[in-house]
Amino acid sequence: MSNVKIFSGTSSGYLAEKIAKSYGESLGSISRYRFSDGELSVSYDESVRGNHVYLVQSTFPPADNILELLLMVDAAKRASAEYVTLVIPYFGYARQDRKDKPRVAIGAKLVANLFAASGADRLITCDLHAGQIQGFFDFPVDHLDGQAIFVPYLRSLNLENLVIASPDVGGVKRARDFASKLECELVICDKHRKRANEIASMQLIGDVKGANVVLVDDLIDTGGTLCKAAQIIMDKGAASVRAIATHPILSGKAYDNIENSILTELVVTDTIPIKNQTNKIKVLTVADLLATAIRRVHTHESISSLFI
Repeated sequence: MSNVKIFSGTSSGYLAEKIAKSYGESLGSISRYRFSDGELSVSYDESVRGNHVYLVQSTFPPADNILELLLMVDAAKRASAEYVTLVIPYFGYARQDRKDKPRVAIGAKLVANLFAASGADRLITCDLHAGQIQGFFDFPVDHLDGQAIFVPYLRSLNLENLVIASPDVGGVKRARDFASKLECELVICDKHRKRANEIASMQLIGDVKGANVVLVDDLIDTGGTLCKAAQIIMDKGAASVRAIATHPILSGKAYDNIENSILTELVVTDTIPIKNQTNKIKVLTVADLLATAIRRVHTHESISSLFI
């Protein structure tokens, strides 16, 4: 069987190191060079001929993270790698998955096309903003579920009268899956937006009186939705409110919003690096989950058990 070699892009080195260690391999060596005008060039410092190459890079801004990953794929294919798998813990531009108003781009499909054109053979990712984005790719996608990390953590808290909450109608399926696994009730926060990152109104559907509530989402950006939902839930008589979000984008005033919120804690993963650690943010790692997925993909084993 071909050897496995794991390489990291610039933005995800902290996570790639943990993935490689969990897998039992050293992280591969790669060089990057920038011309004086900022143009990026990448090259592998070791042979990848005939190998199965796994490239770890989350594609959050800046756009150079995507371009670097595309160059890494192209360099690996031109160096005769047998198989190139993208390991993108957080797939950026996933929120642009449809035309929700006239004359806008479908960014998720465009980025998927770019990766296909680069020659990538497979994608391993975690908690896409919308599951149907898997259909944008013309090669196999292994879509891992953050439940495998969050459900054991929630069970360890031994919370009485646990209730799972979705911060919006679009996240009901995700929240229902959590509620099913934890055998608890589900409530929904119905929100209406004026524009991106700005909520016009929100109301709660369901009873949370005396409950320990956990809000579940795939990502947290400015934190406005989760913090407002948490306040509404507490106003309805909840005993406590926690939040879970796989991808901690945390832009704008997110850290201040979280620190000043009613939330007991925000639990996230390390798909995106945390810029400012606070007492309210707890980070769980996806490294072991991704390393196990890489091993099973390489040995042609089923990965369905990784979906909890």
